[in-house]
Amino acid sequence: MPSIWTTTATHKPRPPLAGDRTADVLIIGGGMAGILTAHTLTEAGLRCIVVEAKAVGGGTTGNTTAKITAQHGLIYADLIRRFGPETARQYYEANTTAIHRYRTLAEQFPCDLETKTAHIYATDDRRKLDREADTYHKLGIPGRFVESPPLPIPTVGALAIENQAQFHPLKLLYALADGLEVYEHTFVRKIKGRTAHTAQGKITARHIILATHYPLVNIPGLYAVKLYQHRSYVLALEGAPQPDGMYLDERKTGLSFRTYGDLLFVGGGSHRTGKSGGGYAEPEAFAAKTYPDARVKHRWATQDCMSLDSVPYIGRHQAGAGHLYVASGFNKWGMTGSMAAAGVIADLLVHGESAYKALYNPRRNILSCQLFANLGTAAAHLLSLGGPRCTHMGCKLHKNTTEGSWDCACHGSRFEEGGRLICNPAKRRLRL
Repeated sequence: MPSIWTTTATHKPRPPLAGDRTADVLIIGGGMAGILTAHTLTEAGLRCIVVEAKAVGGGTTGNTTAKITAQHGLIYADLIRRFGPETARQYYEANTTAIHRYRTLAEQFPCDLETKTAHIYATDDRRKLDREADTYHKLGIPGRFVESPPLPIPTVGALAIENQAQFHPLKLLYALADGLEVYEHTFVRKIKGRTAHTAQGKITARHIILATHYPLVNIPGLYAVKLYQHRSYVLALEGAPQPDGMYLDERKTGLSFRTYGDLLFVGGGSHRTGKSGGGYAEPEAFAAKTYPDARVKHRWATQDCMSLDSVPYIGRHQAGAGHLYVASGFNKWGMTGSMAAAGVIADLLVHGESAYKALYNPRRNILSCQLFANLGTAAAHLLSLGGPRCTHMGCKLHKNTTEGSWDCACHGSRFEEGGRLICNPAKRRLRL
């Protein structure tokens, strides 16, 4: 079943590339990160070309829950522990700036943007919320504690940040794309120097930006160990009570809630791509028990790239490749992450500097527990015998019976049952 966004916005098909082109900037990837970056750079006077392997907005952007917020779970205490208060404060500022930029765009391109209060709730340990609330105070984040959030599950409270937002992502994306040079169904097979090669022609540009969800070039730069992927599942319910605001469990495997029109979105069932998890069964069981009279109007799944330290990778792709930039690892917060990426990369290209360059630096220290978890998962699936193997790096694939696909736990590539490639980093279909 497609997401509500794809059924309530009109996509204008664009032709594939035909012949060779040149540009100031080539953006590979037609999701929110790519289109926002192209729009921002075009406004700055640079000639941009966007190429998309499938259809604009057809990947993660078309399957997001579309929350625009600087509240990304219980992140700020962790950021202070990892990087110090100045970096944590910068992270809040960068994402708050992203919210303001969305509001400005929404005035010109109507996209059902609504101001909402974001909440992070806990079900068992209030001390986690208290610790984060203390961090809000230290950083000057205007949060407040809610003792009894209006949710149909027991909680020990929630932390709220007002003046956040939610919107219809494809209404904005399609409107922005109308003002850009975009080629759909144009798959970049390789990048050599400043030239991208496709089956339909070549594009040479002074700068190339990888906004392909998972970077197209992922072994130089160590993205194959710096990123892993995570799947989440959403139901849009008709006839269910609607709490005002956006709500997220502090646990990765918890439930999330937001509204759109007369629908209630319930998200859950999250798991690492290529491993077993709750899937649709988890939110469906919750909805059947809690809202027995509600009807599932839409249901869809999404996939997110997760970084090692909860901060995206935005900026120069790797040392020695000054023309190549990356925007990835948004950690389930792709809407604010995409806008932050557009601002950071535009500043770097136009002015040579960004206030958030160090915060998002893709070449920052990667030593972490998650790095070793990624390495362990990759080793286990590379050494496992039998079964079909991913065409990216040869990891053994996992049969996803919930969605009828072959999924890779190493790096998150997915294939249809017949072998057709669904999503990267793999570039070739699966031969079964």
